[in-house]
Amino acid sequence: MPEIVAYWETTAHRDIETAESLFASKRFPEALFFGHLCLEKILKALVVLETKDTAPYTHELVKLVKLTTIAFSQEELDYLDTASE
Repeated sequence: MPEIVAYWETTAHRDIETAESLFASKRFPEALFFGHLCLEKILKALVVLETKDTAPYTHELVKLVKLTTIAFSQEELDYLDTASE
């Protein structure tokens, strides 16, 4: 499992760098897309760490959060749900 977690972390880091570059270029929709990818991959790394199993094939951030022990407020869950639309 460590190699799977490392994969999610490495690709999430690359995605956030891409999001930042796109944002600086005022390509906001694309920046949002890569920001979402980053969040998704970090959550998948946490799912793998906590469940010792592969993360499910989903892009729904709230679904991934609910597979972890992290406590999110309803406001944060609503934000993640909006980001998944």
